[in-house]
Formats: sequence, C-alpha cells, structure tokens
Amino acid sequence: MLPGLAAAHGPTRQKASETITIDAAPAKVWATIENFGDMSWHPRVAMDDAPKGNEKGSVRTLGFTSGGMMEEELSKYDADKMTYSTFIGHVNTDILPATNYSSTITVKPAEGGAKSEVTWRAAFYRGYPNNEPPAELNDEAAVKGVSAYITEGLENLKKTVESGS
Repeated sequence: MLPGLAAAHGPTRQKASETITIDAAPAKVWATIENFGDMSWHPRVAMDDAPKGNEKGSVRTLGFTSGGMMEEELSKYDADKMTYSTFIGHVNTDILPATNYSSTITVKPAEGGAKSEVTWRAAFYRGYPNNEPPAELNDEAAVKGVSAYITEGLENLKKTVESGS
C-alpha cells in the first residue's frame, strides 16, 4: 500500500549537478559565460537573444540546433562572485524532459587560481507532472536529459575556453 501512496503524491523535485575543471583563469572562463544573452558556448544552442542583458528578470530566447525554442529568465546575477541563476517555467519537453527548471552556474578558482572550477546545478520536476508519466517524461528521463544538457554545455565550455575561441 505504501508504494501507491507515494505515487499518488505526485512528482518530486529532481536535481542534477556537474562540475568541470578548465585550464584557464576564472576571469577568462567568466568572460565566456558572463553575457546572459550569449550562450554560443553550448553546442545545443543555435541562437539566443536577451534584450535586457544581465539585468535581473531579463529573458533570453533560446533556439536549439534540434529545432524548438524556450525562454529562460535570469533570476540572480552576481558578476563579483561569477555566478548567475536562471528559471524556465515553460520547458519545451522535446528539448528537456523536465518542468519548472531552475539552474545556477558558478565559476571558482582552482589550483591557486591558475585553473577554474565551473559548477552547474539544476533543480526541476519531470516532464510529465501527473501520475504515471510516459517513460520519456518520467523522473529518470528528466535527470538523464538535464544531466546530458549540463554535461554537454560544460564540456563544450571547456573546449571553447581552452582552445581560445
């Protein structure tokens, strides 16, 4: 009887977090990601636009290489601490199998400041908010999909910064 009660409660908040070390000073890494309106460092993003720039509440429109669009809002921005947080209220589940997605990206010094540690944390619900979700929108799919999105972004950020492009 307990498993049925748990399922009747609805979805639970899921999390994904990835960290990567980049062979570059934090200021160089931050310079690549600091502009909220420029996510060209992420391989899935084909175009982006944020008319209000790094202002809290700014909304960037993301167009994806696979097709589809999403709007992401800047909820916190702190250039001094090299971090910002975002929120996507209406996630395109064809792109990310999640809903109510929020994330924070932070750049910190590593190895005495010669390298950088970039952490991208996200919290979200599965793509299908009701009970008995289809396999492609369940908790496992949401964690797998968001983790892949984060990992691809961080790996390409590393490649972009370390190659100097």
